Amino acid sequence: MPAQNPDRKTAGAPARIPTGSIEVIAPNLKRRLSGVTSTIVRLVPIQAEQMGVVATGPGLPDYLPHIALWKLPFLSRRTRVWHARRNVEMLLGLVLKNLFRSKLKLLFTSASQRQHSGYTKWLISRMDAVIATSHKTQSYLECDATVSHHGINTDDFQPAGDRTALRQKLGLPDDVLIGCYGRIRHQKGTDAFVDAMIRILPDLPGHTALVMGRATEKHTAFLDGLKKRVAAEGLAERILFLPEVPVHQVAAWYQVLDLFVAPQRWEGFGLTPLEAMACGVPCVATRVGAFEELLADGAVGTLVARDDVAALAEASMAWLADPERMVAGASAARAHVLAHFRIEGEAERLIAIYRDLLEQA
Repeated sequence: MPAQNPDRKTAGAPARIPTGSIEVIAPNLKRRLSGVTSTIVRLVPIQAEQMGVVATGPGLPDYLPHIALWKLPFLSRRTRVWHARRNVEMLLGLVLKNLFRSKLKLLFTSASQRQHSGYTKWLISRMDAVIATSHKTQSYLECDATVSHHGINTDDFQPAGDRTALRQKLGLPDDVLIGCYGRIRHQKGTDAFVDAMIRILPDLPGHTALVMGRATEKHTAFLDGLKKRVAAEGLAERILFLPEVPVHQVAAWYQVLDLFVAPQRWEGFGLTPLEAMACGVPCVATRVGAFEELLADGAVGTLVARDDVAALAEASMAWLADPERMVAGASAARAHVLAHFRIEGEAERLIAIYRDLLEQA
């Protein structure tokens, strides 16, 4: 699911800035929406308020400060930061620097939590600086890296003023709502969430589970299997499968929840628990991605082992059966994100790194 609403924009024509003012270039060399694309869309408008940061590449909104790819080799010869987040972007940075003699300081952000290929290691070794989005990610790197967690826009993601009215607007029952949002596939653990809900919902009248997201073509059979399993258990009206919504509508679907579950088997970083907590929703999450670094276990949520449906069900039930804990957890979750994971903090950390690289030049 797209990460969040990038509404820090000005209506009108595409944003352009004089090429001489460009200090940082954030490439996005993938047309289809992804976590990297979402990160660029969220960060660049905020960063551009403080220095000359632009994006480049396809699949980006017109309002982003932007430079066309074809113009890159012809930029004036001043030092700039090239902030890559994918292999292909590291490679392009090296081509621009070594073939076209562009004066670039190369920066790479890694979110991966697996052993890198020899090719990726070679690319990383050519970077001037490296950022890891979590301490776990840092442990997979064979170089020095600065850890900088992602943040989210806490103005967009905040508790609803009238949750009952919002539920009515979205056509949802005024039940206790448990959500699981994101791409629907085995990797994301959607089946583990469904199995956990099948275990606990028969004992929880007045509770409804929401599965929201998109199943790409090769995962449609997986989704169909989940729907059949739910129907066979007689829970088709209590475990609802909802389509992915546009980016600007995402926050509302967190605001209606009482509990959020992130059942992933693998994750690079994983923004969904932060989005939920910013909306005042406690979380149950697996120990994957950066979740152990995002959740204050016990106060704002519960961490369980991945692929442990029984533990997922038990942890969810422990929250749902304790209304006082739910109320306290909702307040603590919002405060936790405000204290540690605001997008403004992420932008400021990155800008400090950009300025350091430019000063080195």
